[in-house]
Amino acid sequence: MTDPAQTLRTPPVSALTIGLWAAQGALALIFAGGGVWKIVTPIERVAEAFAWAGEVPPGLFYATAALDILGGIGVLLPSLTRIRPGVTVLAALGCVALQASAIVFHLSRGEAADAPVNVLFIALALFVAWGRHSMAPIAPRA
Repeated sequence: MTDPAQTLRTPPVSALTIGLWAAQGALALIFAGGGVWKIVTPIERVAEAFAWAGEVPPGLFYATAALDILGGIGVLLPSLTRIRPGVTVLAALGCVALQASAIVFHLSRGEAADAPVNVLFIALALFVAWGRHSMAPIAPRA
């Protein structure tokens, strides 16, 4: 005979699952928060913190902001809602591509000192893509 309390118990949460949720939350805050900041702050003010912002066409600047927002939302929201959670993996890979592009951009401008943070974001996004694809995928809603 099975114990009813036993059947209602949820499985223990693994360290990997906690790490993935933490990485997803961090990426969402970093990307979506940064993208919103770029959009609502005048370019001149952003350029005080990031010189490149004042040296590229406004269209490129706002395109990066939009991609940041989409990446930040995509890396977290599908997993939270369990609506098309596979999009999380694609969004994480998109964040990798965006950050790889940022590294190339910064290196081409002689700004190698800016690249390590991009490498960190790539590592986080690759961790999420790997984890949510292979190790701890989230099942879609039934």
